[in-house]
Amino acid sequence: MNLKSFQTDSETLAWTALASAQGVSSKIWLQAIEHYQLSPEELALNTSSLPEDVKKLTGQISQPLTDAALKWNKMDENRHIIAYSSSYYPESLKQLDSPPLVLFATGNCTLLQSPQIAIVGSRRASLQGKRIANDIGFGLSEYGIVVTSGLAMGIDCAAHQGALSGSTGTIAVMGTGPEIVYPAKNSKLYETINDSGGVTVTEFFPGQGPKPWHFPRRNRIIAALSLGTLVVEAKIKSGTLITANLAADMGREVFAVPGNIFHAYSEGCHWLIQQGAKLVTNINDILDEIGVQPAQLGLNVDQQNEKSTANSLATDKLLASVDYDITAIDVIAQRNALSVSQAMASLLEYELRGLVAAVPGGYVKLRGK
Repeated sequence: MNLKSFQTDSETLAWTALASAQGVSSKIWLQAIEHYQLSPEELALNTSSLPEDVKKLTGQISQPLTDAALKWNKMDENRHIIAYSSSYYPESLKQLDSPPLVLFATGNCTLLQSPQIAIVGSRRASLQGKRIANDIGFGLSEYGIVVTSGLAMGIDCAAHQGALSGSTGTIAVMGTGPEIVYPAKNSKLYETINDSGGVTVTEFFPGQGPKPWHFPRRNRIIAALSLGTLVVEAKIKSGTLITANLAADMGREVFAVPGNIFHAYSEGCHWLIQQGAKLVTNINDILDEIGVQPAQLGLNVDQQNEKSTANSLATDKLLASVDYDITAIDVIAQRNALSVSQAMASLLEYELRGLVAAVPGGYVKLRGK
């Protein structure tokens, strides 16, 4: 990546100044630029020659916010302000009715141009849901697909972590300023993403904390960046479904992982499937739908198959006897004609391999058939 491309030139500075006018939507600025055939620099200068209605807009430019953005940008060479006119600005975002005029990014900005799948879901996800998000995030990353999510607890966090374990990386879209991590518990994940080939990105200026109205705006960016959105666990009335609906409205694919019909966090996924979302049980369901194959991404199919074989999941009787819901140890022992102590000793291997987890009341299967 050429870091010089991200230097704050006069054009980037102008776009930043326009974006600082919190009371003026980006749509209005873009309409003014087109209607009056003005450049961002001409608008930002706020000269007396501007039309009167445009002067009212430029009067709302915030010098403190602009200064804060420039100060943030200069503090680290890994920080970038990506203006609307930059070659690094994702074209998909320009399809939004009111796209961000600038993005504040930390990390590997080239990922913004890569094929992406969003993985979103409940903040209060189950152990199984987080494992599914982690596994699919890892699988997509291994096949050259960037995983995009919102840096929230639960499903978002698991999806980012899974992608970081893969080969491609992850994008975290934030609902705060670029240096404010919300929730604070994810500060370590935020740092890992920025230091490990991923990127965190936001339209909110440095110093801006989490506000309720920030997150729907963040969600529209997640949906717009991605070829499709996968939902793993969500209630009917949730921000997750807002993201899925935004993706559908933009003509993007919507995917959903089915779950237990008695679980409240499966209701949203089942509703999406009823509305036509693609039911997903593995990453092939996603790759087939978006029409992306490993060869198109420059990946060695044979190498990927070798990885799949090397990482194939056990399908023996013991693993098959553990359900995705909590299975009591005495039930597992009975199914395998083992003593409880023998069963527990055998299950330890699967725990270490990440195939099962010991939970209150027994074990749950995390992966495998």
